[in-house]
Amino acid sequence: MSDTMNIEDYLAQGGVLTALGNVPARYRGELMRLMSSFVDSELAASAGFASSINFAPGIKERIAASRITLEKADHAERVLAVMGDFGTDTRRYQTQHDWAARVDRGTDLGAVRREGDMRLSVFHYPINGWTDAVVMNVLQGLATGVQMDELARVSYTPLAEVFREIAPREARHAELGLEGLARIVGNGGQSEVQASLAYWRPRVAAGFGVANSARYDTQARFGIRHTPNETLLARWEKLVGEHLGALGL
Repeated sequence: MSDTMNIEDYLAQGGVLTALGNVPARYRGELMRLMSSFVDSELAASAGFASSINFAPGIKERIAASRITLEKADHAERVLAVMGDFGTDTRRYQTQHDWAARVDRGTDLGAVRREGDMRLSVFHYPINGWTDAVVMNVLQGLATGVQMDELARVSYTPLAEVFREIAPREARHAELGLEGLARIVGNGGQSEVQASLAYWRPRVAAGFGVANSARYDTQARFGIRHTPNETLLARWEKLVGEHLGALGL
């Protein structure tokens, strides 16, 4: 970075940071918010899939659910370690919420966060059986893939590197879900799948946030974000349509 260039101008022009020194307070705050949302969502997702392991109809499915449970907790730990560099008490942080807590099935939270818990709202809803778990994993797994492409470009290099390491495993979670969904459809479970799709699809979509977001504008100036919410949502909807169409759904 040039000695004469303002750091915010540097970031707005595509610059990256490799260390914490001299970062603007607003940059630090927005980056912490992004990391908190990811960590909280991964911890809540891990807790949710842990409860789904016993829904699994066979050993292959049980292994898949166990793998997702383990790796999501590991991903949370990796990003939480970066938060620790910012001064977060990582041991205290990971116990501050009941990650397995869920709202009533019929609740509609929209994109609202709850009481300081930064998980995406979709991770507040309960999973109801194996097909429901698979459908949720497919939809959210595809959403995570779209989001990982964005997160891997974040302007704080140590965090971007962690996201790039995580991305292939998150992609594999979606692949495991699609494999499971194909088996369910092949065994005649289309009607149950359709019911779960109707439940989860709008709830996953809400996780992309609102269009024309003022927060996005701020994050974009800092190089924390690069693609508007509505564009990411459209990419996800296209992927969902392609994958579900291939299964005749």
